[in-house]
Amino acid sequence: MPSFSKLSLERLATCDTRLQDVAHAAIKRVDFMVACGHRGEQEQNEAFARGYSKLKYPASKHNKSPSLAMDLVPWPVGWKDIDRFKALAQIVKEEAAKLHIKIEWGGDWVKFRDRPHFQVEP
Repeated sequence: MPSFSKLSLERLATCDTRLQDVAHAAIKRVDFMVACGHRGEQEQNEAFARGYSKLKYPASKHNKSPSLAMDLVPWPVGWKDIDRFKALAQIVKEEAAKLHIKIEWGGDWVKFRDRPHFQVEP
């Protein structure tokens, strides 16, 4: 069974407990890493400058404490393998539904597809 690395656990610990619960359930079914949880001002503005985010600090859900967003990447990493991101998202959504946690996946967005991104409402 897959498990989180120390770094993924550290990143996940910065997230809202609902996101943590969903991620811990999903890792039992598929291997992935937590690429990002909370982002500070410098990290968020760098993500914006690089085109990874459409929001400047402090507007992103990643900027809340605890973070209301997490970025998950299938392991091993294959940034261009869209099917693996979709498969991971399906499992994350299923586990969230089982836990009665409403989650939104950035890959479902029309204007800016953010396939690693998952978020909950405050």
